[in-house]
Amino acid sequence: MMQNQQGQMHQNMHTGAVPPQMNHGGHEMFDVHEVLSSSIETMNHYTMYQQHVKDPELRDILNRQYQFMQQEYNITLECFKSGQDPSMPTQSYKMNQDNDFIYGMKPSQPKKPMQNMMEISDEFIASAMLGACKAGASQKTMAALETTNPVVRRVLADSVPNCIEMGYELSLYMNKHHYYQVPQLAQQDAMSMLNAYAPATGLPDATNMNAGMGNMNMNAGMGNMNMNNMNNMKH
Repeated sequence: MMQNQQGQMHQNMHTGAVPPQMNHGGHEMFDVHEVLSSSIETMNHYTMYQQHVKDPELRDILNRQYQFMQQEYNITLECFKSGQDPSMPTQSYKMNQDNDFIYGMKPSQPKKPMQNMMEISDEFIASAMLGACKAGASQKTMAALETTNPVVRRVLADSVPNCIEMGYELSLYMNKHHYYQVPQLAQQDAMSMLNAYAPATGLPDATNMNAGMGNMNMNAGMGNMNMNNMNNMKH
């Protein structure tokens, strides 16, 4: 039995035909494991935060994001184990916040580490949630780039915008409560940055490109001739 399995695996390596559940590369296996482990860790943290949240609005964000993360985790796990399409497609997270940021800095107390659990605040919880969403976006992007299974790659790639959307929702909530302040450049500096680039137009000129390649080849040929002449002079 063992020899038959080894023979089948050896044949699959040469033909490229592998069972769907084994259609994963080594880097993919490690990176997806990290994604799934981090997803569990984030949901565990959300569970701990839930009992400390004071603002009903933040509690609503936390609960909606947790439910979405749980669904997305199950979809990722399902396709990773089967190597095939999951039983339901990846969904798109929809936030409830508007898109209005408050710009500018206002005086605030310097931040410092907590001394005890009694100091846990909505600001701390929202900031920790935001950090988890940002980390998830980066980790899933890197994992998708290392994934060979087409279904898992698509599920990971589709989940990155959801991390971004959840992070954006949290940053808007924090900004509204002055937990997350957004400085702006002076108008003159901002305009300089906005006008620093111009649109690209047209396609590369193939004639000029070919001419350039011809000059490069001619220069290379002249270099070879000079080297040959120098070698003949030595002899």
